[in-house]
Amino acid sequence: MTVELRDLLPADLRRSWVVDGTCPDLDLYSLFRARQISDPHRTAVLDGKGKLCYTALDRKVRSLAGGLRDLGIGPGDVVGVQLPNDRNAVIADLALAALGAIALPFPVGRGSLEAECLLRRAEAVAVIAATEHRGTRHAADLFTLSTALPALRHVVAGGSGTAPAGTIPLARLMRSDRGGFIAARPHPDSAARILVSSGSEAEPKMVAYSHNALAGGRGNFLASLITDGTPPRCLFLVPLSTAFGSNGTAVTLARHGGTLVLLDHFTPESALAAIRDHKPTHVLGVPTMVRMMLDQLDEAGGELPAPTALVLGGAPLDGTTAGAASEAFGCPVVNLYGSADGVNCHTGLRHRTPPTDGHGVVAGRPDPRVADIRVTDPDDGEVLDHGRVGEIVARGPMSPLCYVGAPDLDARYRTPDGWVRTGDLGFLDEDGVLHVVGRLKDVVIRGGANISPAEVERELTSHPLIRDVVCVGVPDALMGERLAACVVIRGSDAPTLDELGEHLTTRGLEQRKRPEHLLVVERLPLTPAGKPDRAALRERLSAAASSPGTAGTDSLVSAG
Repeated sequence: MTVELRDLLPADLRRSWVVDGTCPDLDLYSLFRARQISDPHRTAVLDGKGKLCYTALDRKVRSLAGGLRDLGIGPGDVVGVQLPNDRNAVIADLALAALGAIALPFPVGRGSLEAECLLRRAEAVAVIAATEHRGTRHAADLFTLSTALPALRHVVAGGSGTAPAGTIPLARLMRSDRGGFIAARPHPDSAARILVSSGSEAEPKMVAYSHNALAGGRGNFLASLITDGTPPRCLFLVPLSTAFGSNGTAVTLARHGGTLVLLDHFTPESALAAIRDHKPTHVLGVPTMVRMMLDQLDEAGGELPAPTALVLGGAPLDGTTAGAASEAFGCPVVNLYGSADGVNCHTGLRHRTPPTDGHGVVAGRPDPRVADIRVTDPDDGEVLDHGRVGEIVARGPMSPLCYVGAPDLDARYRTPDGWVRTGDLGFLDEDGVLHVVGRLKDVVIRGGANISPAEVERELTSHPLIRDVVCVGVPDALMGERLAACVVIRGSDAPTLDELGEHLTTRGLEQRKRPEHLLVVERLPLTPAGKPDRAALRERLSAAASSPGTAGTDSLVSAG
């Protein structure tokens, strides 16, 4: 291993979670192998190619691991993975774990410039990428970049189509002899996976997680949402390559022996079809995806089999969406607050819809078996009393080791005793329930006054004509920035800016927080990670402002 990955948590604290049984103290492949032995014919993966049982999956994993070992890939090596949500992504995950290597997954659709940055900083020795996906040829693009990446020795091309010249076909590696393969047994507290965080930095943050942090800490999160101990059947609407998606292979399969239901690409139609056809127990997505599905349900109608839970994260969840989703899907809606940086808190299954009270987004009661949470003064780190707003910090079994190739981020976002500084503002109430009220840096500064887009979004979602909304700041020569509301409407009638302003006033917001631009869009654009694409919305606002009437289906209104 060339890139340094050191654990920023005290060693005795990390091992205490093994001693008390919070973490399993086994590497991910050993956990998966135990599941395969105990129930060899259980379906592990359901994707566009059909079903794959645990035994068939393990055969493919061992073959690929042997092929990668023949390429010289071994314990501690970082290997990038840019594959869509299908069985190949799962096979690659487990094969790297079996080698003791470290997976660095990132979503298809991410551009080559960002991929080059990730692979370079992580000192990846190889990358497994899609030959072609939705018109993009990731493997060929990455091979072109490989000359600028001295550590990168191999580009492996997977999926349909002919592997580009110079790359290694994934199919060939998966035909390797698995009979002689003996899995490595990496230390459970060593690095297993690098999660990519789409935060506020100029470049994406990379965060290293151990086997125990994934199967233990993150595994305990999902365990709390399994009602009867039956292995879960999880439909992932988000990419497995995201932080949210890391609850897939490592958690659903290795920790809980469940089934992954995978969509190669999210659309509301395909997601609803997967619920009808495969009857998942848990559906994991972001609120915008669910709003799109609700729109489609309004048009198509029809009954859906009720999952155990709809688990929504990645963006704030408002009460209107939660209530509509609970009624439509016939199950509790779980509001998940979390990030790749090492924070997790959720509202659980006790409520049909997450509680709301007007004091920020209710995130639930922190679970110390996943991550303990405190609220501290952003300036001096002092722990604040219940009810006082400060920075949310987290530390627990799911805490990552460190940031990858970025000691400056370790210094900025980790305390000397290992707590993660989230940059989020919130408070703990008298009952120990966490409320998230905004971001330290995510503000629109209008004429010197700060406006929290999250606060305005939260209140606008309760407007009867709005299905979905994202608020962003747009440059302004006079005020510095002005707030724009980008909305998806219900039906055919769009609200006016004045109507939105009046609605916000009735909800208790000051007049200075009223949006001054309104962009009506058919659907919100999503990033490759499945979150609302704020940068794309800013571009569309700029295009609509410079060329009114020619911005496609977008409609822009600005205050006079």
